[in-house]
Amino acid sequence: MARDLARQGKFLAKKGTVFQLVTAAGLTASAWAFGTAQLSLSVAVGAVISILPNFVFALFAFRYAGASKNSLVARSFSQGSRVKLALTILLFVVAFVVLDTRPLALFGAFAITTVSYWLALVRHFPTGSDER
Repeated sequence: MARDLARQGKFLAKKGTVFQLVTAAGLTASAWAFGTAQLSLSVAVGAVISILPNFVFALFAFRYAGASKNSLVARSFSQGSRVKLALTILLFVVAFVVLDTRPLALFGAFAITTVSYWLALVRHFPTGSDER
């Protein structure tokens, strides 16, 4: 049972990450086709800033499963949240200090890619209308 929950969580996280990657590829290709190299770099970096921390969080979140490992699950989620936040901040700092990015394109791609992850996850949760 616990392994099934962990497996379902990993499956959802993987599906969300794949959906993010597809969204990021589409955004980057569009920026490349209709914009400049700097614009496409900004879009790609914004997408990576969304995808990488989500992926790292998923690694932490689904490392443990089961009622007997309840404290490990909670600790892992907490660690994953902190690492995700720190990594997101670090990547934004690198994007603005080291890379020559356009802020609007970077934040836009970050937001769209993040929302695509949420939409991929929400799509697989039951709405409650099936319950009797």
